[in-house]
Amino acid sequence: MFYSISLYAALAVFIIGLIYKIHTWFSSKLALLPQATSARFLPALKGIVATIFSAKISTLLGAFFLDVVIQRKLLKDDFLRWLAHMLIYWPFTLLLFMHALDSLITANIFSGYSSTINPFLFLRDLFGFLVIVGVCLVLYRRFVIKAPRLRTNVMDHYAIIILAVIMLSGVFLEGAKIGSYSKYNSMVEQYSGLEDPGEIKPLTAFWVENYGVVSPDVKGPFDAGLLEKGRELHEMSCVTCHSRPQWAFMGNTVAVSVRGIAVSLDNANVHGVLWYIHFLACFIGLAYLPFSKFFHLFATPLSILANSVMNRKDSEAANVATRQALELDACTHCGQCTSRCSVAVVFEEFGNANILPSEKIQSLKTLAAGRDTQKDDVVRILDGITLCTNCRRCTDVCPAGINLEDLWFNVKEGLLKNDYPEYALLSPLSYYRGLMRDQIPQQNYGQPLSLAREMITQKYGLIKDRAGTIALTAETDAFPDPGLSFDASTFKDCFGCQTCTNVCPVVANYEDPKERLGLLPHQIMYSLGLGIKDLALGSNMLWDCVTCYQCQEQCPQGVRVTDILFELKNLAIVNAKKVSV
Repeated sequence: MFYSISLYAALAVFIIGLIYKIHTWFSSKLALLPQATSARFLPALKGIVATIFSAKISTLLGAFFLDVVIQRKLLKDDFLRWLAHMLIYWPFTLLLFMHALDSLITANIFSGYSSTINPFLFLRDLFGFLVIVGVCLVLYRRFVIKAPRLRTNVMDHYAIIILAVIMLSGVFLEGAKIGSYSKYNSMVEQYSGLEDPGEIKPLTAFWVENYGVVSPDVKGPFDAGLLEKGRELHEMSCVTCHSRPQWAFMGNTVAVSVRGIAVSLDNANVHGVLWYIHFLACFIGLAYLPFSKFFHLFATPLSILANSVMNRKDSEAANVATRQALELDACTHCGQCTSRCSVAVVFEEFGNANILPSEKIQSLKTLAAGRDTQKDDVVRILDGITLCTNCRRCTDVCPAGINLEDLWFNVKEGLLKNDYPEYALLSPLSYYRGLMRDQIPQQNYGQPLSLAREMITQKYGLIKDRAGTIALTAETDAFPDPGLSFDASTFKDCFGCQTCTNVCPVVANYEDPKERLGLLPHQIMYSLGLGIKDLALGSNMLWDCVTCYQCQEQCPQGVRVTDILFELKNLAIVNAKKVSV
């Protein structure tokens, strides 16, 4: 009774959690896309139906067999990880449906089902053994060979621990039950219908000899006649429900190894304690599954299938938002994206974990859940996303099929709406954002750029009024006097010939360059020569420079104009960040 109540309670929590997670896919507040559940559910339903009844169904089936069942991407990239994952994923799934939910599934499919007969007895141990081997491979990879940049978080520890507890308690429980005389007696009283001690003794002798039971009274060696009578009674009462324990090769190994103390273990009701540990671990794992790393058992296949038939250009914005919310749950935190990230090395310098793709996903889950997040945490997430070079390596290697490139882009645009200045947008790192300009609402594209530039120009002595006119301001001492860190002393050789300004395509682009740009290239060199670095640092010319190197190549004095503009830009950003913090 207690078992049934606990099972249905765990299932109820699991179903509620599953419904909740599905609801979050249609209501996640993660990006600049439709957020209302109703506005995203119907397009998703429409897209699913349209895909099923179109030529894309073949693509969907191919993705299912090659990427979900076989997991070819993982196999191609890392055989050890593929092997560990296959040894855990499929056997664990089969154990879940065949054994943990046997009263609901297996018993209704197979008439006469019993967990103590073959093939179920053998398969249960086989699947459990494969999972244990898979967990050992995971531990070996994470803690022995220590895969590069692989980080282990709380959910990873939970997954390893709960799997270990379920599997090991199950094996030891099985071993304790095989040798338990009290369990044997209970079965005889309940199912055999035998009451005559003269019949019970031969049956007990047969089970002691062939089924591993350890009796405190009936001990071998036994004569052939007693065993033959016991075999006849066994075939009349037990054979239809019990296969030889040797088929349960893991449990039987445990039973053999503890045979010497089996009676003491039985008297201490160790099998009862192990039963509670095992089924509670199973039910807790089942109830918590929608909120744990194990939810990728459901989310990852859906992510793979969705990405196999979806693309940004042809998909509705609402469906892209739903897919990206789903992708957060599909992430297995395997670290494959981080191991291939082209800017992951920057993490070693800045220490911001959000630079690493796999860790960004964990942070984005917090944002998507709508939890209160400190401003500093949001800024660190935005920094990590903006530093991405959009090389697409993470997307290409992700075994869960997550389109990480699109995810970073949408989240970045969503965070930029919060008026957090992001100075990396003023660098070549904003190149991809420019290419994607048609995907960004026009009113949103220029706002973060203006915010970052104004944060610098206002502090350095140049401001823009409502009419767009730039003027000097008295706030020229907002930052400490920065020095140029590289060999930029060549600006001292500038004699004001204005060649750099005359050949600059940015200057030529404006009818009123001085009003739009502040200081022109030759004026920046001149202000540096006079020691007025704040004016140089505040010039919009720094941010409009296209780094064509025309000014530097044409300078008759060999002044490194472009390199100096680069250095000034870096100094302005560094000091602006210090002030904003």
